[in-house]
Formats: sequence, C-alpha cells, structure tokens
Amino acid sequence: MKASIVIPAHNEEKNIADTIRAVLAQDYHNYEIIVVNNASADATETIARSFPIIVVNETRKGLLWAREAGRVASSGNIIINIDADCLPETDWLSRGMEHFKKDRTVAVTGPYDYHDGGFFFRNGSLFTQKYMYKLMSIILQAPFIKKGAVLIGGNNFIRADVLAKAGGYTTSILFYGEDTDTAQKIARHGNVVFNPSLHMKTSARRFKSEGTIHLMLKYWYYFFKTIFGTKK
Repeated sequence: MKASIVIPAHNEEKNIADTIRAVLAQDYHNYEIIVVNNASADATETIARSFPIIVVNETRKGLLWAREAGRVASSGNIIINIDADCLPETDWLSRGMEHFKKDRTVAVTGPYDYHDGGFFFRNGSLFTQKYMYKLMSIILQAPFIKKGAVLIGGNNFIRADVLAKAGGYTTSILFYGEDTDTAQKIARHGNVVFNPSLHMKTSARRFKSEGTIHLMLKYWYYFFKTIFGTKK
C-alpha cells in the first residue's frame, strides 16, 4: 500500500529541510513526499527541490488550498498530512499504515508532542490529547451522535478514495477548524482511529507567539463551532 505524505509550506525555509530529512528516514519504504510551496516569499521552494521529492506550487495562500493541491498531485492509497515543522520518529509511518489492514478504518490520527515547549505545557498537552481526545473521538462517532471525530491536522492518515468521495478538502476554510471539518466528512464513511501512541513531534511556536490560553480557546471555539454550528 502506497502512502503520499503531503507537507504544506508557507515561508518555512528554517524548518522544511529537517522535516523532509525526518520523513526520508522512515522505515516504511512505499511512499512519496509532496511538499506544497504555498505562496512562499523565501527559499522554501529552493530548499525543498534540493531533495528527491515532489514539489508543487500553490499560489492561493491557505492551508487547505495547499492540502488540496497535494491531494490532487498524490498517487498513494493513503494521504498523510504533516506540517512543515514536524519531526516524525522513524517508525511513525509504518505504525500508522498498519491500521489500514482493517477495512472499516478510513483514517488514523495521533497526538502532537510539542517538543520545544516548556515541561508542563508539553506533558500536559500530551496527556490531554492521549486520553481526552481519544475519548472525545469515540463519543463523536457513537451511533446515536455521529457528529464527526477528532483529527489532528498535522498528524493524520486518510484513505485517498474516501477523501475523494468526501469531495476533498474545504478550501474556503483558511486554517481554524480545518481538521474538524475534514474529520466530519470522512467519518461518514467509516471509523476514524485516535491512536495515543502515534506521536508527532512538532513546534510550539504558534503557542509562544500568540499565547497559550488565547490559542487554546481559539482552537476549542472553532472545534465546537464546526461540530455543532454553522461551518465557516
């Protein structure tokens, strides 16, 4: 089974090389890497093209424009989304792909590990995701609720045919709520698994720049708005 790892990148010249190297070091060998250069004004594209990968240009700025461009350019059975500051462990891909031996599984996701965050933030966030997010995803997918699932935007694996049936990504969403919207669309076709051990190292830079409490409230607002309210 072939995997297509899609990495949207907007002005990521400081991070993209390390992320690509980490993906190239995976112990699962049937995969392609697609970096989507999303309207970058720095050396992101040049750096990405120095590696043996696919580079796609998407001039319409927006995370889901980039994800959709990567999806369209992909040839794998499984579409995998990570961010340009992610650092997967060498067995991350093989462990994620293992879930698709079950036909009912349409997607798998796991927690972020904010490796450059403070001790309490890093471990508190990881604990919350591993236990609360998993439970929440199970509840949302319960037969009497069916409101979607929990999907971590930069750490998810989705069956390509299911994503196509769901109409791809909602490109009108710029950023917040994008993962919840995608989860709602694909959960109609099968089971979305939250695997607490499928960690993804990523940067806490957004929390540092915007403030932890402010950003957490914003994430939760858009999560519940997408699940229960009118989609933006």
